[in-house]
Amino acid sequence: MTRKKRKTREAATIHPRNKYAENPPDFALLASLYPSFQPFVFLHPRPRIDWTDFNATRELTRVLLLHDHALHWWIPDGQLCPTVPNRSNYIHWLEDLLSSDIVAKKNSDSGPVRGLDIGTGANCIYPLLGASLLGWSFVGTDVTDVALEWAERNVKSNPHVSELIEIRKVDDISDDLSTELHNSVAVDSEFKILNEKDGMEVAPPLPSSLSKETVHLEKRYHGPPILLGVVKDGEEFDFCMCNPPFFESMDEAGLNPKTSCGGTPQEMVCPGGERAFISRMIEDSIVLRQTFRWYTSMIGKKSNLSFLISKLWKVGVTVVKTTEFVQGQICRWGLAWSFMPTARKIISPHVTNKSVMSFMLEGLLPQVSATSILQSVERFLSASGASCKLNTSSFTVDITASEDHCRAILKNRACEVDKGASSATVEKSEPQPSSDLCFRVSVFQQIPGSLLVKGSLHHKSSPSAGSFSLIFHGLEEFLKAESCKEKVL
Repeated sequence: MTRKKRKTREAATIHPRNKYAENPPDFALLASLYPSFQPFVFLHPRPRIDWTDFNATRELTRVLLLHDHALHWWIPDGQLCPTVPNRSNYIHWLEDLLSSDIVAKKNSDSGPVRGLDIGTGANCIYPLLGASLLGWSFVGTDVTDVALEWAERNVKSNPHVSELIEIRKVDDISDDLSTELHNSVAVDSEFKILNEKDGMEVAPPLPSSLSKETVHLEKRYHGPPILLGVVKDGEEFDFCMCNPPFFESMDEAGLNPKTSCGGTPQEMVCPGGERAFISRMIEDSIVLRQTFRWYTSMIGKKSNLSFLISKLWKVGVTVVKTTEFVQGQICRWGLAWSFMPTARKIISPHVTNKSVMSFMLEGLLPQVSATSILQSVERFLSASGASCKLNTSSFTVDITASEDHCRAILKNRACEVDKGASSATVEKSEPQPSSDLCFRVSVFQQIPGSLLVKGSLHHKSSPSAGSFSLIFHGLEEFLKAESCKEKVL
């Protein structure tokens, strides 16, 4: 019984309609069916591949697309190699957004769903999956000749979906004048939206000198057009999607030795990283507004998610939605927003989702790993007598704490107590099972130098459930003090 419940909770990390939700890729089977994949598969002690080998990850993507989606696909050395289960999650999340009644629909009988893939890359993975799985129509955009050439090849290699996909070249015109003009349009539009939203007379916009000062508080995007200058006059889309450049430099992108997905500087890096890139997407959306029903992007760092959500509400969007993409121990987020009229009342996720909490550990010391964080979690909680079961294969710690344990943890949250003494004191009590606080702490890899720590409460009705958030905040303070470098402000 316990095993079945645990499987249900873990399955929630992958979209239920994802082909791999119940049947993850079988490396042994694929190796037997596709000889080209066989050299990359190690069968003992269990079937696996070397995730640090680009050729292995590329061949896995190729055979999965062929075996499960009837898609012929290839990319040259060095180009970004996508993982099929993770990219499928994004497609199915978009399907959920489009089928919901959160915002008004655009001409529902006017033909197939139409999306725009920002930076489709040589792999062209989102248009290929969206067209083959759901019959959607796509415009895939990119800048480099190599990406455009191979995206076209991948589309033409699949005549059954090729008519649904257009590959569009983006002119790389990124000079100071065009950026300055864009900033002026976006800031003026932002003030206009805020004024219209409240329906009342407000003070005039800030002086231009002050506006510029505010704009430069964050790193600005300087690069090729993203939406403005790419979308043609009169075009309308149901959504746009993006796997943005996560990093500010290739040195940062290369810090994680555990995977090798390839990636060119154009795909991986931009000044200001994903925060600057998606901020420009938001500024473009202020101008384009209802040209898209949904604007969406993937995000690599949770700290950026909070910043971008705050920015979106300030510019007058009608709705913001988020999701979590988890594949193995890698965690990413999806961010969606719209300027369409809302069709029903939105319930704040802050009200409905108090049983799940998370925080980021950034600027980690060199010796800190996901395993050492798990051990620190166990040490912090077991010091007050709580029962902790650490599982290094799934990177989780399952905690059971009585009311006495919870009080001891909260009392000692500012300092670590002697484990033996605390255990001897609190274990004398015999709490009723129904009053125990049970939760799981999971650790996920983020971009290099950072980890995500997530807490999930198992029983909201427990009398001790109210202690969960306080204990989790105490754990956050403890781990950051122990594991992170001091930040230079």
